[in-house]
Amino acid sequence: MPREIRESRHRSVRYALLAVGWLSVALGVIGIFLPVLPTTPFLLLAAACFVRSSRRFYLWLVMHPHLGPWIRDYLDGQGIPRKAKVYALSLMWASIAFSCYLVPMFWARTFMLTSAVLVSIYILRQKTLPNP
Repeated sequence: MPREIRESRHRSVRYALLAVGWLSVALGVIGIFLPVLPTTPFLLLAAACFVRSSRRFYLWLVMHPHLGPWIRDYLDGQGIPRKAKVYALSLMWASIAFSCYLVPMFWARTFMLTSAVLVSIYILRQKTLPNP
């Protein structure tokens, strides 16, 4: 967790971040039940939005008994569970492969594959939490 929570000074920015944060929380919760929707990235996005818009909602999310563990270890720099890494990489590569099949444009395929490689490298370089 960041040591200092700095809310934006602009009211319109705070409201926009709150809206994106709550949408991300909703998508993250839906992702718990739908295998094609990732949970952790949405919850991390929500935490990032809340840290700049509402201290109360940020602390609520990070300390939540069911949602907090999905992001707390990552925010504390402890790593990502092996199961989450495998799940994220598998779904990402499956969706990229399907997208490349559907999109015939070379530049779009190149962009998608480059993005997938970079995200894969990022995920693989994160610490792996031991199994509980």
